[in-house]
Amino acid sequence: MKLPSPRGPLSERVVTALRQPPRSHVQLKRTPERDRDDDALTLWILHELHYRGFEDVDERWEWAPALSSVRRHLEEELEARLRVDFDDHLASSGLDDAVRGSSGAEGLVEVLLSLIEGHDGPSLADHLLSAGTADHACQLLRQRSVYHLKEADPTAWVVPRITGGAKAALMEIQFDEYGAGRSDRVHQDLFSLGLSASGLSADYGHYVAEARLPVLEQNNAVSLLGLHRRLRGAALGHLAAFEATSSLPSRTLARALRRLGLPEEIAAYYDEHVEADAVHEQLALHEVCAALVADEPHLRADVVFGAWACLELEARTARDLLGLWDDAA
Repeated sequence: MKLPSPRGPLSERVVTALRQPPRSHVQLKRTPERDRDDDALTLWILHELHYRGFEDVDERWEWAPALSSVRRHLEEELEARLRVDFDDHLASSGLDDAVRGSSGAEGLVEVLLSLIEGHDGPSLADHLLSAGTADHACQLLRQRSVYHLKEADPTAWVVPRITGGAKAALMEIQFDEYGAGRSDRVHQDLFSLGLSASGLSADYGHYVAEARLPVLEQNNAVSLLGLHRRLRGAALGHLAAFEATSSLPSRTLARALRRLGLPEEIAAYYDEHVEADAVHEQLALHEVCAALVADEPHLRADVVFGAWACLELEARTARDLLGLWDDAA
C-alpha cells in the first residue's frame, strides 16, 4: 500500500513529511482551519504506521516524536468527542447508575445487552436484502474493506495487557479469527478472496481514498482503543458489541449478496460469521468482559463505553451510506 492522497492541509503536511527520510526536527503544527475529513485521514495514516505501513514510507517513521505528537492530539479529540456523546447517551437512557453507580462485574453483561438491544441504528444488511442494488453492495464492500482486511488485528494489541481467564477467552476468539491454525481460513483473507471474486481490489488499504468520514472514524476508534493500554477495557467492550451484533446481520448480508448476484466467495465470508460470531458473542460478554472487570473493577465504565462506541459508530456509518444512496436514487 502506498500513501493516499491528502484531504487537507494537515494530511498534506504529514504525507509530504513521510515521503522524506525520518528527521527529528520536522514540524507538523496544525493550522487553525479544521476539517474532520482531513483530521480523520491523517489519523488513519498515522495509525497504519503501526500495522503494515506504506511502501513509500521509511519504517523508522513509526515512532518519530513529531508524528506521535500529532497522533496524540487527534486521538485525544476523537476520544473526547465520543465520551461526551457517551455521557449524553447514558443520561438519556437511564443507564448511568448501572454503569457508574456500580462496581465490579455484577450485572455487567445485562447492562451490555441492554445497551445493545436499545440501540436503534439503521441496518445496512436489511436495506441490501429488501431494496439494495449490486452497486450498493459493491460500495459497501469497498467501504468495509478498510476494516475487514485487518479485522482482528486491532484487538491483538490487547492480548499482552490482560491476564487469566479474560486472556484465555480472548485468545480463543482470536484463534478463530486467524483461521484456527489454517491459513486458508483466516477471516481477513476470506474477505480478500471475496473482494477478488467480486471484481474488486483485494489490496490492503486500496479503497481508503474513497472511505467516508464515518468509516475512517470507525477505523480510527478501533485502532485507538487497541493501541492504548489504558483503553483495554473499552477495546474489549467494543469487541463484545461487535460480536453480539454481527451474527444476524451476517446472515442477512449473505442472503442479500446472493439475491443481488454477487459471487459465492463473498457470501461465504458472511456465512462464516453467522455461527462463529454467535459463539464469540458469549465468549466476549461472559468470559472476556465480565472476567476482565472481575479482575479490574475500575474498568467497568470503560467496557460499556467501548461497547457504546462500537454501536454508535456503526450507526453513523449506516446513516451516512443510506443517505448517500437515497440522494443518488
